Amino acid sequence: MKKVFPVIVLLTTLSVLGIMFIQMQWIRNAIVLKRDQYIRDIDHSLTGIRQQAYKDFLERRQLTAAPAALKEFALQTVFTSQIFNSEEMRQMVDRSLKHNNIRQPFEYCVTDFLGNPVLSTSGFRSEFFAQSHNIVLTPPESLLSEVLHIYIREPRNYIISQMGWMIVASVIFTCIIFSAFALTISTMFRQKKLSEVKSDFINNMTHEFKTPLATISLAADALNNDKVITDEGKIRYYSGIIKDENRRMNKQVERILQAARIERQDVKLHLQELDAHEVIRKVAENFALQIEQSSGTLNLNLHAARHKVSADEVHFNNVIFNLLDNAIKYARENPRIEVETQQHGHMLAIRVKDNGIGMSKETQSRIFEKFYRAHTGNLHNVKGFGLGLSYVKTMIEAHGGKIRVESTPGKGSTFTILLPAA
Repeated sequence: MKKVFPVIVLLTTLSVLGIMFIQMQWIRNAIVLKRDQYIRDIDHSLTGIRQQAYKDFLERRQLTAAPAALKEFALQTVFTSQIFNSEEMRQMVDRSLKHNNIRQPFEYCVTDFLGNPVLSTSGFRSEFFAQSHNIVLTPPESLLSEVLHIYIREPRNYIISQMGWMIVASVIFTCIIFSAFALTISTMFRQKKLSEVKSDFINNMTHEFKTPLATISLAADALNNDKVITDEGKIRYYSGIIKDENRRMNKQVERILQAARIERQDVKLHLQELDAHEVIRKVAENFALQIEQSSGTLNLNLHAARHKVSADEVHFNNVIFNLLDNAIKYARENPRIEVETQQHGHMLAIRVKDNGIGMSKETQSRIFEKFYRAHTGNLHNVKGFGLGLSYVKTMIEAHGGKIRVESTPGKGSTFTILLPAA
């Protein structure tokens, strides 16, 4: 799976990039084709203007029914656009452009063989010549040639605007494809992480249950020993071991079930006014022997003026217990743990600081996720399900509070809880 996953991501990425590249090339080619079509339409319009001018000229000279040779001779020798006035020529140009689907405003000018204007619209200026579309109105053999110059007022990015709906649709669908791709990759990464978390959880659960099961098995075998059966003291001793290990397993199962209830939001809080300092002292007393055996210290700096909170007694005790338990689990050989309380406006701040192994930035960003364990979940032989801090965060937020962590690898961690003071 580890080898297949990068290949899938690579192939999918190449496919999406290829589709986007082809899409962009298609849009680019479509714009070029549209520009070419536009130029052809203008050429057709210019040709249509010249043919219409010849037709109107012959009608005015009453040569419509004349032989073709006579018509050609008349056009070559006497044709001139000056038989039309400015408005007539403007209408002729307008009809021809609209016939070819060109409806932009325009200005025109007809110049003689010396380049002098003979007909034009009032808005035509000399600088328009450089950007005009031109056609010679007189026949090739005519001695007095005349040229029609048409300047079309095109808005900026006219061709692109003509294809606006097509480009917008292409961009939208491209964005949809890219978004779907990003969502797919994100989902794949999430599924990969969930798979790793699941594997870690199963491994940790196996370790957590393996030890008490092995102990129960050994104690049960001992109870069947002939020497033990006749010794009431040993029977009580091994029975006590079985009971303690069974209680330990039940406790682990309860933690998993409790996490499931929290996820279903099936936990009801029984709020009451509690003295946070008193709760912290009681929980700290439970760890006194463990700290002493590790040659460590647990200092309580409880200085908050307002230290009563409205909280569920069981869950609040569990929150403090989990934080201290983690501080001891991940501590060095001689743990130094400090618990401090301070007043922050209407909030009570509880800080738990240790001198443990610390956490990386990535671990800090995910430490409150359910079942999450740093790396494989076996770091420094610390076992667990990755439920403790997830439970702490959920309970603190359920009480209207916040929790944050500050940590440096190799230097320890500090967890800060903010709870509304009662």
